[in-house]
Amino acid sequence: MNGFERLCPDGPEWTVPWDAIRAEFDWVRRMDGVPQDAVHHAEGDVATHTRLACEALAALPAWRERPRDERVRLFAAVLLHDAAKPFCTQVEEDGRITAHGHSRRGDLIARRVLWEAGVPIAWREHVAALIRHHQVPFWALERPRGELDRIVHRVSLLARNDHLGLLATADILGRVCADQAGMLDNVGLFLQYTGDDDCLDKPRRFPSDHARFTYFRNPLREADYAAYDDTRVTVTVMSGLPGSGKDHWIAANRPGVAVVSLDEWRERLGVQPTGDQGPVIAAATDQAKVLLRAGTPFVWNATNLTRQLRARCIGLVADYGGRVEIVSVEAPPDVMRRRNRARPRPVPDGVIDRMVGRWELPDPTEAHRVDWVLNA
Repeated sequence: MNGFERLCPDGPEWTVPWDAIRAEFDWVRRMDGVPQDAVHHAEGDVATHTRLACEALAALPAWRERPRDERVRLFAAVLLHDAAKPFCTQVEEDGRITAHGHSRRGDLIARRVLWEAGVPIAWREHVAALIRHHQVPFWALERPRGELDRIVHRVSLLARNDHLGLLATADILGRVCADQAGMLDNVGLFLQYTGDDDCLDKPRRFPSDHARFTYFRNPLREADYAAYDDTRVTVTVMSGLPGSGKDHWIAANRPGVAVVSLDEWRERLGVQPTGDQGPVIAAATDQAKVLLRAGTPFVWNATNLTRQLRARCIGLVADYGGRVEIVSVEAPPDVMRRRNRARPRPVPDGVIDRMVGRWELPDPTEAHRVDWVLNA
């Protein structure tokens, strides 16, 4: 049993054991004393707000009536939703206190915390997606429709929009601010919007995998458009930290398939993992183009830890009419580090720590198919 399961409030008292939570998690203690904008957070520092939000969640009948696994996931999301504020908070020249980017960075922190806690991958990514988008319901209907649709559709594929609504509600009730009622009204409108789009408590449906892939690549595309599938070659894009088992997965699942390997190109070119990767990427890209022109299926083997890095090779494959299948391989932290140290050319621990800090797991908005594989 992990700490989130053990400390999640339960009936009949539904008490939030805050002292035990602080003792369990160092990232909770880090929120002590971190200031907030007094207009929207007159209740005090980030730790105070987080405690009040957890207590508000525990008091919600809509949360209490859910199965325990859902309750624990939502409790973890509320507890972690502002975990990045200690790193993002700053005082502006005019005295305002801001925390720009804390939702995105909170996604990354949650992934690391939950990975180290050993929770299941889908459970972890559910929570991370809620944290990444936890402010969306506050101002959702002020966004352009196309932008909002892509956000709520992504949330529905990774988590659930009704869960996002509960997180936002607890966040609002954990504040002391003048516009609390208006913000709650906005959450209600957000839930109605996602319900009308049939993705409130289930994934948004698309005509096909290719329709979903092209929808998230084209901001003008409608979700219900049945895009013609003109792909002519399948490319498997690997993603995973060093030592996660990517090579093992390829040997077991893609025997005989051509491989474009950044590790191999580093060795050929004599480039260290900490060196300039430009020549390595250029050589791998040239090799991939030759295979794409020939219509030859292949595996793109690299860490590909961020969405931005994956977008480069995914865009290249899509330009050549390729079908993209991403395989994300991971292992528990101790297993991954042990495997990495046993490699002929291990990646330094400090480099791996930085990699973990920017690790974004692939999701169904990026490819025709995405598989999450635990290689323990």
